[in-house]
Amino acid sequence: MSSDEIIEWAVETFGSKLALVTSFQVDGMVILDKAHRIDPNIRVLTVDTGRLPSETHELIDRVRDRYSCEIEVHFPDSEEISSLVTQHGANGFYRSSSIRMLCCEARKVTPLNQALKPFEAWISGLRRSQSVNRADIPKVEIDQAHDGITKLNPLAEWTHDEVWAYINENNVPYNDLYDKGYTSIGCAPCTRPIEPGEDARAGRWWWENGSLPKECGIHLSPAAVKAAIDENTNFTIQE
Repeated sequence: MSSDEIIEWAVETFGSKLALVTSFQVDGMVILDKAHRIDPNIRVLTVDTGRLPSETHELIDRVRDRYSCEIEVHFPDSEEISSLVTQHGANGFYRSSSIRMLCCEARKVTPLNQALKPFEAWISGLRRSQSVNRADIPKVEIDQAHDGITKLNPLAEWTHDEVWAYINENNVPYNDLYDKGYTSIGCAPCTRPIEPGEDARAGRWWWENGSLPKECGIHLSPAAVKAAIDENTNFTIQE
C-alpha cells in the first residue's frame, strides 16, 4: 500500500479513534499534509516538552494557519518535572545518559502515553532510512508499548530525498532550523546541526557515546534504550 492508501485505510477503519502524532519534523509535515488532504478533521497531537526551540513553536502557529486545524498540545506533569529538575538540575542530562533517559521519559514518553489512551491507532513519521534502529519498521504494526493499539508508519520506505521533494513540490511549511544545518530536531538543548558526512541523527544527544541509540523511548521502548545505556556504563562524553 502507498502512504496515501495507508492513511485512507486508517481513517476509514478507526475514524475519531485515530490520532496523527507529530513533533513537526519534516517527515511529520509530509504526513500531516497528506492526512489533511484525506481528512481535514483528523486529530493532530503533539507533545510540548517545555524545552522546544522557538522555531518549533513558530512552525506550529504556521501549521494552524495553513491547515486551519486544531493541534492538541500535551505537556509533561509539572510535579514530575519539578522533582526531576530539583534532583538533577535543569541540564543534568549532559552528565549522565541515565538522567537523559529520565528526562526524555518525563518530558516526552509519559505525556504521549497519556495522550494516546483514548485512541485505537496512531500515525507516525518514522522511516527505515532514519537510523539502524528503525531499519526494519513495518508500515503497520501492533504497538505493545501503548496497550496494543495499531501504529502506522506510512513513510516507512520513503527516502530523505523523497521527503524533501514532496515538501518542495507541495510548498509544505517546515522548521526553519533545517536551513541552518539541522537534520533531526528535538529539544533545544539536545539538538545541534550536523557536520558534513555525519549521520542524520548525529545532532541528537551528540555528547553521548556513538554506540548508544539515538532514541528517546517513544519509538524504541525506554527499557531497550536503558538496556543499551547499561551496557555502555563507561561511555565517553563528547565535548
